Amino acid sequence: MSNERVYQMKFSKIYPLLVNKAVKKQRTKEEVDEVIRWLTGYSQAELEEMAEGSISYAEFFQKAPELHENRKLIKGVVCGIRVEEITEPLMQEIRYLDKLIDELAKGKTMDKILRKEKA
Repeated sequence: MSNERVYQMKFSKIYPLLVNKAVKKQRTKEEVDEVIRWLTGYSQAELEEMAEGSISYAEFFQKAPELHENRKLIKGVVCGIRVEEITEPLMQEIRYLDKLIDELAKGKTMDKILRKEKA
């Protein structure tokens, strides 16, 4: 799938997929929300508004109040590509979120996921 197609997808369609991935692995919607809020700086109310609205995935990241400075500590492979080597900035932000949700689903502690201690 091309980057443009990913960018044009509605966040309201992607958000339930992120939640379902975590819930299937005995994590919670609240944990998914915490991860997204940490990464983007959105409040819970803003996140809920976005999850029900028509904002695109690109706009979701472009309008993020404050992308967390520690997101650069996120390393690893998503979809066969190392997130730290992605050169397109918007796609890298999207893959950071994918990686965080993967870590959540794999059972990592929230402190490690949110880079509060060395991951």
